[in-house]
Amino acid sequence: MLIIPIKDGENIDRALKRYKRKFDKTGTVRQLRSRQAFIKPSVKRRAEIQKAAYIQGLRDALEA
Repeated sequence: MLIIPIKDGENIDRALKRYKRKFDKTGTVRQLRSRQAFIKPSVKRRAEIQKAAYIQGLRDALEA
């Protein structure tokens, strides 16, 4: 459970923004979406390898 202490005289919009930022950092929504469908470990690993190759290609393009 997230607890956001609100200081005296603090704007509610600022507190809400802090709550949203903290909620995003926990990764709850991403975790729920990933659990909606089962992904085989081999497919998950293949996606990781493709992502790593893509990032490596971007880094190589910056160096050259």
